[in-house]
Amino acid sequence: MEDDKYGLSHEEEIKQVVQRFERMKKNNENYFFDVIEFESIIDYYLESNNQVNASEAAAIAAKQHPNSVSIQLRKARVLLEKGRAVETLKILRKLESIEPGNHEIYIAKGTALGMLGDVAGAKKMFDFALTLDSDDVPNILFSITSILQNLNYYEALIPYLQKLMELEPDYQAHLYDLAYAYEKIEDFENSIKYYKQYLDDEPYSDSAWYNLGIIYNKSERHEEALEAYDYALAINDQNTFALFNKGNILSNLDRHSEAIHVYHEFLEIEPDNYEAMTYLAECYEKSGEPEMARKYYLQSIELAPEVPDPWFGLGVISLSSGDIDESFIYLRKALRFDDENPEIWFFLGKAHYLNREVKAAIKCFREALKLDAYFDEIWIELGKIIIAEDLSDKALPYLRKAHKITGDIPGINYLIAVLSLRAGMVNDSINHFSAAITNDNELFDDFREFLPVKISNDEIRELLTKYGLL
Repeated sequence: MEDDKYGLSHEEEIKQVVQRFERMKKNNENYFFDVIEFESIIDYYLESNNQVNASEAAAIAAKQHPNSVSIQLRKARVLLEKGRAVETLKILRKLESIEPGNHEIYIAKGTALGMLGDVAGAKKMFDFALTLDSDDVPNILFSITSILQNLNYYEALIPYLQKLMELEPDYQAHLYDLAYAYEKIEDFENSIKYYKQYLDDEPYSDSAWYNLGIIYNKSERHEEALEAYDYALAINDQNTFALFNKGNILSNLDRHSEAIHVYHEFLEIEPDNYEAMTYLAECYEKSGEPEMARKYYLQSIELAPEVPDPWFGLGVISLSSGDIDESFIYLRKALRFDDENPEIWFFLGKAHYLNREVKAAIKCFREALKLDAYFDEIWIELGKIIIAEDLSDKALPYLRKAHKITGDIPGINYLIAVLSLRAGMVNDSINHFSAAITNDNELFDDFREFLPVKISNDEIRELLTKYGLL
């Protein structure tokens, strides 16, 4: 609304009426406000996310104007903001009988039902609201989509967004919202489709390129993800989210030297980001540069001393370099901050075994397997220890009990199969080999070293030949 040359703008009028309301509260007095003034006051507080004042204004308004539907509606909205959906529905049911043609009542009712988890009931109310005012359908749809977005009901949201897009085809934000909704329900093909449509008209939206990169990455289309992040960064070289994600993809693809460059770029913008510092150190470690890795792990610890990852990284580097005592210090420190990480238990077990502490090593491996029974490397390491230390007789009963708990996990099946064969229990070996190979025949190569050079049993030879393992 344009300002009147000699009067007040609408915004100024609202400001004055809000100031008058607050003066009344401060002075503990009673002023009269008409319905329109109270509507403005309550709306102002709701839009300002000031629930306390909105609630107080709605309570006073309801006393001064007990028969006003618009005031009762605003009281209902205040209750919705507080999450009090059941109380809201009581008010709305009364209002339905007074103004059955008021679409705002049904939008509020749909919101309350949605908050209570009744998505079908909410959709029923929203659909009915759309039938009540043919001239205001776009605004009603906009309210519905906003509500469903806030409630994270993305599957229910999509049909309303599509209707809104049909009515307002030139409003590109609907394409963006639709792409995001499809992303949330993990329909990545449609998400990509709508992000691309949006970018056809808004090619300089770095946020859309960034989101498209996320979807490509989730779809394991890594090169396209990297390209999307590059577009985002070409538009906005300060988009740290795109930089960080690009570094992560490159690292996961084992393109560590490229990832190192990207993480350095990121850290120039956010030098105190311990997470990026840790990932940078990991890249140096995997690139065969342990001293650089150590440098950045230590810097990460300075930024966040209670985060376990850099301590763990230092422990792995120490173990790799043969400094077992130092590795114990770092790995135990990491374990203090995260005792539910099977990798830390695993490497601590390796350190104990290298230190000739067999019982301690096995204990660590068992702790790791409690957390992740599918940790194949642990079953392999256990096999090495059991065979090297001649512990098959003791280990087999324990492993059989563990198998009853874990079920047919490839690692334990391979280990039992190998130990059973070495103990002359051929039928048991065949059964466990069969279960293991069916689940994961590639893992066989890791257990091959435990088998005799020449396998004499025909059934085992036939089984291994069938899967191309001999």
